[in-house]
Amino acid sequence: MLSELEKLRYAGIYLLKQIDLGPKQGGLALPLTLTHELMPLEPVLDQLVLDGWLAMDRKKNRYVLTPEGIEYIGTLIDEAETYIEEFDDEDADVVVAELRQRNLDPMRVRFLWGWYQGEFDDLALYQQRRGVAELDSDWASFVTSDAFYQDLARDLAGD
Repeated sequence: MLSELEKLRYAGIYLLKQIDLGPKQGGLALPLTLTHELMPLEPVLDQLVLDGWLAMDRKKNRYVLTPEGIEYIGTLIDEAETYIEEFDDEDADVVVAELRQRNLDPMRVRFLWGWYQGEFDDLALYQQRRGVAELDSDWASFVTSDAFYQDLARDLAGD
């Protein structure tokens, strides 16, 4: 399974997109002082700030993307598009085998694929579509949970 750092990285990628979209497009504006339900995101946000992709804007009282963060999102989009263009018509087991042969992480490809295509934009809907037995209505907790990444791993044949 994924390490805590890997989960922080993926949850961070998820948050970067949500912050980039902003509230008017269905994204997020995360306050500097997190509410109780957003507390699972604290280590994720801390890591994004340390990485230089988010900054704490005290005037706006929220986290904002840095120019480096915007550039990083562009890099992630390019990476995801490359995978989708190359592997869109392939079966999962073929894709996983090819990725492993190239020493690429199948989970990263699976995550970026879903992230780019908007599969995770509504995590409650994601869970419903995937037939998750007990829906986790706390999206901040779900995006940082083992359950989310275990569910994604189901798509990686041979894992």
